[in-house]
Amino acid sequence: MRKALYPGSFDPVTNGHIDIMQRACKLFDEVLVVVSQNIAKRCTFTAEERVEMIQQSTHHLPNLQVMINDGLIAECARKQHAQAIIRGLRAVSDFEIELKMALMNKHLNQELETVFLMTQARYLFLNSSLIREVAAFHGDIADFVPAYVVECLRKKYNENEL
Repeated sequence: MRKALYPGSFDPVTNGHIDIMQRACKLFDEVLVVVSQNIAKRCTFTAEERVEMIQQSTHHLPNLQVMINDGLIAECARKQHAQAIIRGLRAVSDFEIELKMALMNKHLNQELETVFLMTQARYLFLNSSLIREVAAFHGDIADFVPAYVVECLRKKYNENEL
C-alpha cells in the first residue's frame, strides 16, 4: 500500500492545502495529513482545532486521515509506515526551503521520498498568514478557505475583539 504524509501547520487550512490533499489522494492509497507545530510560528488555532478544520473540510476524501505530531516528520513517517512526504510548491522561494527539508528528511529516513506538487495558479499567492491577516480585519476570505474555516476564523477574531 502506498502511503504518504502531508505535514504542515495548517493554521488555518486553505483551499490551496485542500487542493494538494485531493491530488495526493489520487496518487496514494492513503494520505495522512500531519498537523505539526512549527517552533518558528505562534499558531492562532490549537492543534486540535486545526485537525477539526481539516476533518470538516475533507469528508469527501475517504483515503485521507488527520493526526497531530509533535516530533520529526521523518520519524513520524517511519512509525506510520509511509513511503513519501507530500509538499506543495507555490514559487521558486518555496522550493529552496522545501529542498533543504527534503534532504534532511532523506538523511533522517533513507526510505522516505519527497513528492512536490505544484499549486494551481489560482492559489499561487495564498498562504495561511495572509488569510489570518485578512480575517483579522474582517475581510472576505470565502473564496480562499472552506466554509467551516470561515466560521472558525470569524468566531476567533470576533472573540478576540470582546
